[in-house]
Amino acid sequence: MTDLRPTTILAKIISYIFHPLFIPTYIFIYLQYQFPYEFAGISDWQLKMKIFSVFWMTGFFPAFAVFLLWKLKFSDSIFLRTQKERIIPYFISMFFYWWMYYLSRTFSDQPIVLKFFYFGIFIATAFGVFINNYIKISLHGIAMGGALAAVILFAFVYQTTTGYAISTVVLLTGLVCTSRLLVSNHTNLEIYSGVLLGVVCQLIGYWFV
Repeated sequence: MTDLRPTTILAKIISYIFHPLFIPTYIFIYLQYQFPYEFAGISDWQLKMKIFSVFWMTGFFPAFAVFLLWKLKFSDSIFLRTQKERIIPYFISMFFYWWMYYLSRTFSDQPIVLKFFYFGIFIATAFGVFINNYIKISLHGIAMGGALAAVILFAFVYQTTTGYAISTVVLLTGLVCTSRLLVSNHTNLEIYSGVLLGVVCQLIGYWFV
């Protein structure tokens, strides 16, 4: 029976809105509005196409791959409820995140912070697929932990105060993690380890890229 309690419905909506595949696009949009000088000389149309390309590469293609895996009976559902079902999508996402990192290094019209951000989410998926052998680490946790660390690190790189943005992402991270505890079969360990992994991988990207 479907749970129609308001809290459950709200938790599902939050989980969908802040799906891990959407987070890179949200981060790019945040950069656009918070640090517009990084996109100086780029027309509005070009900027929209950049946003679309980020979504296309980090959101649509991985999601479409999951859909194909489901239709081809390699997984029981598109929700990837088991650790086994998550293995192939991990590697698919890893490829696209590596490709975005490569592009961020190749083209000079990319904000410099995207280099360590993309590298961070790439290695987060690499560690995630390894940890997935032992626990079903939360993908939402990894994504939100990475987003939180990235927003904080952006403030350090650009030497600016973004307290409102950081506070907002802290709140959203709490909401998303709480939502996953309410509507998924994740344990506290899986949620918290996901957030920690996302944060640590962004720090690694910041230090080494």
